[in-house]
Amino acid sequence: MEFKKFGSKYVLRLEKGEEIVDSIKTLCEKEGIKLGSISGIGATNKVVVGLFETSTKEYHSKELIGDMEITSLLGNISQKDGEVYLHLHITLADGNYNVHGGHLTSAVISATGEIIIDTIDGVVDREFNEEVGLNLFKF
Repeated sequence: MEFKKFGSKYVLRLEKGEEIVDSIKTLCEKEGIKLGSISGIGATNKVVVGLFETSTKEYHSKELIGDMEITSLLGNISQKDGEVYLHLHITLADGNYNVHGGHLTSAVISATGEIIIDTIDGVVDREFNEEVGLNLFKF
């Protein structure tokens, strides 16, 4: 990964073979980023996405293999128990131009990844909400 900082924004380039979630988390830890938004595009060939089933409060994951364009990577950075907490969603287009998407668990870059992090001066924590079954923003 290479990056450059411009004011409150980071512009990242992920290389072939790098995993998106781990790379962003590592940068946030190294640079002290505690709050922000994430957007990106690129290409991947191995992704794990999830869907949260509200009635059971469970995530269902699916691995997707093959060449795919990352048409949209969106998410945010916050904190949970003093650690970086990423909440990312991804939309992908496969070779038949079918679109897949969901909560991003992991994705390996197959060509390049271009990601922008817009940092926010502040901290927002997360706290598990029993009723919803998710870690929600805690203000």
